Amino acid sequence: MALPPATPGTTSGKDAAASKAAQRDAQAQDVFLREVDDALRQDEVQGFFRNFGKPVLALVVAGLLGFAGYLYWDHHTAKQADERSEQLTQALDSIEASNLAEAKGKLDPLSKESGAAAVLAKLSLAGIALREGRVPDAVKLYGEVAADSAAPQELRDLATVREVAAAYDTMKPQAVIDRLKPLAVPGNAWFGVAGEMVGMAYLQQGKKDLAGPLFVQIAKDKDLPGSLQSRAQQLAGLIGYDALADVVDDKGEAVGAGVKVSASPATVTKQ
Repeated sequence: MALPPATPGTTSGKDAAASKAAQRDAQAQDVFLREVDDALRQDEVQGFFRNFGKPVLALVVAGLLGFAGYLYWDHHTAKQADERSEQLTQALDSIEASNLAEAKGKLDPLSKESGAAAVLAKLSLAGIALREGRVPDAVKLYGEVAADSAAPQELRDLATVREVAAAYDTMKPQAVIDRLKPLAVPGNAWFGVAGEMVGMAYLQQGKKDLAGPLFVQIAKDKDLPGSLQSRAQQLAGLIGYDALADVVDDKGEAVGAGVKVSASPATVTKQ
């Protein structure tokens, strides 16, 4: 006897139910795994903060405090610079008005600080000391600026020239030369003033052969004040050096200004 045919859909229905059950199990397993993963991550984060939370927090706080401190310092420094600048301006106004006592009252505190304000204050105080006839005080202040390695070189050179000028009468010629010779070169901003003092020191040593050419260089430097050029020309002429006119040697060849002229204008002695 033949078996009845299978009812269509009977086997496929069971398979579909099994498939749905498997999907539910897979979804449940996936949810479970995610929950476990989240729990593990949470435990890791909590464990990290339990072990390192305080150091990390301290580091963050320190960084914020450091940044805040920098902002305060920057603001405070800028404010101080403005105040010092204003104080210097007021002091210079007082000097211009010949109110030297008031100027010194503003400059003294600044001179005891550091930085550019202190350097400018010392230079101004030295100038006041010269006006009041206190030469040793002026020389001391100029010397401090000249020896200050943190000061701009231009201000150190200025202080050196003024220090030597103020103390020239009490200095030995060689000391003057040693201090100013590096500045007594053409092209240097202080060539004229420093060169003149170096030339005078050479004359005190009897070294006309060194003083003469230096005076000639000063006399011929068109960038220098006319009064300084004229004075150098006269000094050069007094020791036998022509600072202007060209002269010729024994062969009749022009050798230019700045040579030592002998008794005969047509004969020269080169130095």
